Amino acid sequence: MAEPARPRWLPLESNPEVMNKFVKGMGLSGDYEFTDIFGMDPELLAMVPQPVAGVLLLFPIAENYSEFNAQQCEEVRAKGQEVSSNVYFMKQTISNACGTIGLLHCLGNNQDRVTFDDGSYLQKYYAAANGQTPEERGATLEQSDGITTAHEASCQEGQTEAPALEESLDLHFICFVVKDGHLYELDGNKDFPINHGPSSEETILNDTAVVVKQFMARKPDDLRFTLVAFSKKDY
Repeated sequence: MAEPARPRWLPLESNPEVMNKFVKGMGLSGDYEFTDIFGMDPELLAMVPQPVAGVLLLFPIAENYSEFNAQQCEEVRAKGQEVSSNVYFMKQTISNACGTIGLLHCLGNNQDRVTFDDGSYLQKYYAAANGQTPEERGATLEQSDGITTAHEASCQEGQTEAPALEESLDLHFICFVVKDGHLYELDGNKDFPINHGPSSEETILNDTAVVVKQFMARKPDDLRFTLVAFSKKDY
């Protein structure tokens, strides 16, 4: 018997203005916001407001993306890795939802820095997802009508026209955060977080740039790489 088709959303644009409106509409409060990273040169990274609590990467998927993920996970399982129990991780069970899942990864790992309005979509989602497995958190997102509606509205807000719902895309969002002194790559299409080694609030941008350059090396002729930081507002 064939598995039921995955739910499918419209893709979110890598646009800090759209992202900020999206998360605020879902109940995010506090003095952190999403902002552009204009490049990985030291002088460009130095322009990003501090402190940085997370980084979102939008990247083009290579032809062997699934095979690479499977091989990487096999190698990590064989070698072993330390993953802090404080890392918030969820699986992607909705097609084209990677942008929203990247945002949820970012916010979920920074609940000590931000607040959610009482009764808001985000407050309800994280309350429901507390203690769940990554797979259960993905299923909980499927059942969140409020976030689904907010996501759909945000997809119409960007500077580029939203593609047709059935269109197959070759771009993917992931998130990088620092937890308990290590840099984690959070990709809802992978089985678990990837620990990229020691890092800190002060070095997260430079440490993430090292990993992003590895992604770029797999698609050296493709320019569709975009970075967005989640950082304290620069008033």
